[in-house]
Amino acid sequence: MASPPPAVLADDTVVLSELAPVAATLMERHLARSREWFPHEHIPWSRGTDFEIGEESPTDPAPNAAVQSALVVNLLTEDNLPYYTHAIASIVGGDGIWGAWTRRWTAEEDRHSTAIRDYLCVTRAVDLRALERARMAQLSGGYEATHAPSVLDLFVYLSLQELATRIAHRNTGAMLDAAGADVMARVAFDENLHFLFYRDLVTHALERFPAETVAAIERQVRTFEMPGTAMPGFNDHARRIAAAGIYDVPTHLTRIVEPTVLRDWGVEQLELPSGPADDLRERLVEFIGRLRRVVARLQERKASAQQ
Repeated sequence: MASPPPAVLADDTVVLSELAPVAATLMERHLARSREWFPHEHIPWSRGTDFEIGEESPTDPAPNAAVQSALVVNLLTEDNLPYYTHAIASIVGGDGIWGAWTRRWTAEEDRHSTAIRDYLCVTRAVDLRALERARMAQLSGGYEATHAPSVLDLFVYLSLQELATRIAHRNTGAMLDAAGADVMARVAFDENLHFLFYRDLVTHALERFPAETVAAIERQVRTFEMPGTAMPGFNDHARRIAAAGIYDVPTHLTRIVEPTVLRDWGVEQLELPSGPADDLRERLVEFIGRLRRVVARLQERKASAQQ
């Protein structure tokens, strides 16, 4: 097996300085597109009742197991916000446009866990005692970002992750009642704006640092995983979520990797000098090809099982 091409990294200080004006423009666009909203206005409070100490939930009828898993994973992912903010700030710093954007992003993200948890409490859609134990375990265990060896890696990862979160929230909402669909759609709206910020930041990075950005894209696509993989019971939750089609490998390929990496960033058409960056681009395209073959096999098995 051939050894991987050598790492191609840019100087983080230079990247942040060069992209600061772009980030400022993208933040202005973001603020213009953002919509003020209030989590309490999206919760069906009239459906709520008091809890007795030790009372079990959820009530009957409850969402199916896959939807419950999606709701738990969605909330625990949003709960990790303090660690995400720390991880991002430790890479981009707290000054200037980068600090301003991180703080605004944090303020918007903070409402997501509030809205989702309030919906779950009012509707008793999941076992709330088990949920609270999972939240305590998740936040007590902490989260350490190990996927971003550079600023460019961080921006690429956040582009993919924000889009994945948007899709997971939307697909979960489609399986809930009207109130649940409204909550998840409202959260997904924010996630989409965050995705657009980072996606377009990477687009500009490709213009200024093409070789280094392609290298970051290759690393992040090849190693991508959602930030909640360390949460309690994640593997079981993930299997149920995938089986229900809420978020699975075909979704990851057709709604995240292909439209973002191949269409929006156009990595196949980029002009790169021969050498490590071009080799990494070829490696990336080959990886996507393997992913397509995996998806084709999964779809064949699914079709056979339905016959």
